[in-house]
Amino acid sequence: MARPPEPEKRLELARQAVEVLEREGLDISTSRLAEALGINRSTLLYHFPTRARIIETALEALLTEQAIFVLARIEQHSHPIDRLYAQLRAVHAFHAGREGRIVFMSQAIAASGERMASIIAVGNQVFEASRRAAADRIREGIASGTVADCDADALVNTIRAVTDGFMVQRVMTGLDLGPVHELIWEHLLRPLKRQPEAT
Repeated sequence: MARPPEPEKRLELARQAVEVLEREGLDISTSRLAEALGINRSTLLYHFPTRARIIETALEALLTEQAIFVLARIEQHSHPIDRLYAQLRAVHAFHAGREGRIVFMSQAIAASGERMASIIAVGNQVFEASRRAAADRIREGIASGTVADCDADALVNTIRAVTDGFMVQRVMTGLDLGPVHELIWEHLLRPLKRQPEAT
């Protein structure tokens, strides 16, 4: 019976394979991909029977690293508006100069069609929990007087859309995100910060 793949070895192999696929294209042969990774074809297929599994594994690892990085930045703040702004900046900081890899992986999974529905469902489940927690903090801030009255869900969804959209813009245009962050802070987020009323 074949022994199960070592998780760390498998993750590293997936990361390296994605780099090759991004550089060489998704139509590279399995033999050529294995050769570029310094392994034989059967070893590659043992770990990853399909291209979609390579991308899926690498994307899962990348999003886990992102979550750890972003959470550490968010936890430096207590005010819900500051936390939301920290999240926006942290995601962009994590991917700075390497936005192409997550865009490539997302597109590759979408193009494969394999397990696409389940991958999207798992991703949405993770992000929905984070989105709901952020929106709940905004609502708590509104109730306590530290956040101006607003639609908490719409605010969180706007920041998420801006976060994702500007990563694509970085890949396509090399956009400097500093002025964008400043505009969002000065005209959208900072005006929502309030001090609690004296009791």
